[in-house]
Amino acid sequence: MTFLQERDLENVPTIRDYYKGKTLFITGGSGFMGKVLVEKLLYSCSDLDRIYLLLRNKKGVKAEDRLADIYSSRCFDRLRKEKPGIFQQKVFFIAGDASEIGLGISDEDRTLIINRTNIVFHVAASVRFDDTLKVAARLNLRGTREIVELSKDIRNLEVLVHVSTSYANTNRKQIDEVIYPAFADWRETLDICENVDDHTLNVLTPKYLGELPNTYVFTKQLAEHVLAEQKGKLPIVIMRPSIVISSDKEPMAGWVENLNGPVGILIASGKGILRSLYTDPDIVSDYIPVDVAIKAFIAGAWARGVKKFEPTDDIEVYNCSTSHMKTMTIGEIVDFGKNSIAREIPLEGMLWFVGGSVTRSKLEYYLKVLFLHLLPAVLVDLVLRIIGSKPMLVKLQRRIYVANLALQYFVTQQWTFINKNILELRSRIKEQDKVPFFYEMETIIPEEYFRNACIGGKEFILNEKMENLPKAKAHFRRMEILDRVVRTVLQGYGLWFIAHTNFAAEIFRKLSNLTI
Repeated sequence: MTFLQERDLENVPTIRDYYKGKTLFITGGSGFMGKVLVEKLLYSCSDLDRIYLLLRNKKGVKAEDRLADIYSSRCFDRLRKEKPGIFQQKVFFIAGDASEIGLGISDEDRTLIINRTNIVFHVAASVRFDDTLKVAARLNLRGTREIVELSKDIRNLEVLVHVSTSYANTNRKQIDEVIYPAFADWRETLDICENVDDHTLNVLTPKYLGELPNTYVFTKQLAEHVLAEQKGKLPIVIMRPSIVISSDKEPMAGWVENLNGPVGILIASGKGILRSLYTDPDIVSDYIPVDVAIKAFIAGAWARGVKKFEPTDDIEVYNCSTSHMKTMTIGEIVDFGKNSIAREIPLEGMLWFVGGSVTRSKLEYYLKVLFLHLLPAVLVDLVLRIIGSKPMLVKLQRRIYVANLALQYFVTQQWTFINKNILELRSRIKEQDKVPFFYEMETIIPEEYFRNACIGGKEFILNEKMENLPKAKAHFRRMEILDRVVRTVLQGYGLWFIAHTNFAAEIFRKLSNLTI
């Protein structure tokens, strides 16, 4: 039996009632998932007391100004329209930094958090695959340790929700909702990162990571063991989302703030700059809409928080994944994007016609990168230099190539994430809470979802307006004609060249002799 099956949740408060009057402390509130978490809490649990967001000064912008920047995001359009003023009334900033000792919080603010907080959501993380071990460990590992140390002092702590990743144990093909053995001692890792010089550490990193592909996965795996040591001491929930991408419905269909996962592939292909992708087209990409993940986070905190904490309690682990259902393969997503979405909702300013494909062959991929990515980019940048504009395409193609290299480990393998706990959790959501908090993937139509995701990418990332769609479609048709003309010319030249080689002339001569 799981920890949920052993529980009687019949007579506990509803999710809304549980959050009523509660004070929350959230790290990572300025990120993609963090914004959606804050928005959903304010929208569906409006009677909560307040939310404290840990915010650092960034690029010369002070924490208090960043709070206003967060609220200016389109993510909060629904909140501004339907519940104006609630953000300003209930959301406050705590100046600090999740990568610093003590989270960089002042003594006064620390006392405030310790005395008032009931629920902690630790969402902050470095999600870059190419971070150095020192940088990744500082936020993902040390930041988790500092959250734990703070949580130990919180007087009325009911639950600490830690956001990990489904990919924290990629050395296994089947990943269950358990904490697996550590790949290293987390204290020793922190000590090494804090005391070994950068050059030596970078040289040793590949050997230190062992079976794990990058510093992100490695440090997130170790961070779970920082929490594992608190079993029986703190009420902890570990949430492991897979690839978090565009929203399904909330706060609006297609809301997105980054180009992670399939959406990034569709957008880059739609712009005409992605012509080849090295992956297995038959792999099922395990993605989860951000609003589905956030509902699970909120419900998980509720299920843990309504139970009085006891020293015998286990740490609750949830794989927020879609392994229980059949979704589209990477190949199917790319084909649907090229053949359907790109024609219905073309992007503005396409650099070339939508095309390209995925391939399992590294040789084919590298040849396409050379002839379909790099050479056209060099030519375009040359034209830009001649007309006095700033060249940009080679730099962009370099970024795409580096991103593909970083993702190769993940897009060429298949994992199975066991998610019995996340399905059991939703089955325990009360009838009164099902409209705002019940989450599911089975009823989502993939084609409709990805169409909305591309509209979201168009509007929220590229800042393109749907009223300009007729103009974009006209440009799409021009690029399609140009693409056909260029292909015809190149193919014709190729045939002409072959026909005029000595080898071709010899073949024609022999064929003529045979017919005489």
